[in-house]
Amino acid sequence: MKTEHGLTMLPTATFADAPPLDLVCVPGGFGVNALLDDEETLAFLRRIAARARYVTSVCTGALVLGAAGLLRGKRATTHWASLEFLRAFGAEPVAERVVVDGAVITGAGVTAGIDLALRIIAEIAGPRVAERIQLMIEYDPDPPFNAGSPRVAEPALTAELRAALAPRMEARAEAVRRAAKRLEGRGPNT
Repeated sequence: MKTEHGLTMLPTATFADAPPLDLVCVPGGFGVNALLDDEETLAFLRRIAARARYVTSVCTGALVLGAAGLLRGKRATTHWASLEFLRAFGAEPVAERVVVDGAVITGAGVTAGIDLALRIIAEIAGPRVAERIQLMIEYDPDPPFNAGSPRVAEPALTAELRAALAPRMEARAEAVRRAAKRLEGRGPNT
């Protein structure tokens, strides 16, 4: 399987033979739009999440969790440009880098994935282990610009990026509408 940018991924298990998982993490990107309509993937997530200790996502992977019905009544986050789409799945959008709501842990855009990983490690192995890993990977963010979210970016820059993303976001909005409509027919725990 190739990603949207050509990276080849070689799976070692299928949905059918995947063992029970303690942690499931759904990554994001524009490739998630197709997954919002992929009932095999959504059914797998529902099945595996029922027994998982942690159900997580990074970036727009939260939309896939939402389409599977796993964010109903939950606080969640995702990439800022898709944050409001979470409402269609019964979630409460929260503009934070990491949101923990019970067993569901969601991370905002791409770089929040490191924050999410460290939070999970702290949950599993304790803060000291997470701190050791943070130090080992020298995770000491010091971005060269203060434009990492619409909250701090220049409004004109945010508007420029929204305009550039508009065609992709229109396609995503349509995929979210279809997924939310299918989800309406499912019960609260299905």
